[in-house]
Amino acid sequence: MDVKHVAKLAHIAITDEEAAIYGPQLAGIVEYIEQLNTLDTESVEPMLGGLTVEGEATRTIRADDVRPSFTVEEATGQAPDPVAGHFRVPKVL
Repeated sequence: MDVKHVAKLAHIAITDEEAAIYGPQLAGIVEYIEQLNTLDTESVEPMLGGLTVEGEATRTIRADDVRPSFTVEEATGQAPDPVAGHFRVPKVL
């Protein structure tokens, strides 16, 4: 597997040393997925979490009860630089 090509497609810069490390690891992952693809899953019922296609809730761990929450002023009151009820954070990119 051409790890450098995969990294380029993902816009990730890697060194030759990293490619030498990740190459066998990535090949192992692909090999494992190929093994999974050979499994017979015809008798396995589909599983779904969250909402069904019909919009019905599936099993949940706890009830989704509405509880009191912070007001905007309480939530942003301790922020170093709140603006119009929002948290201002430094640019990341």
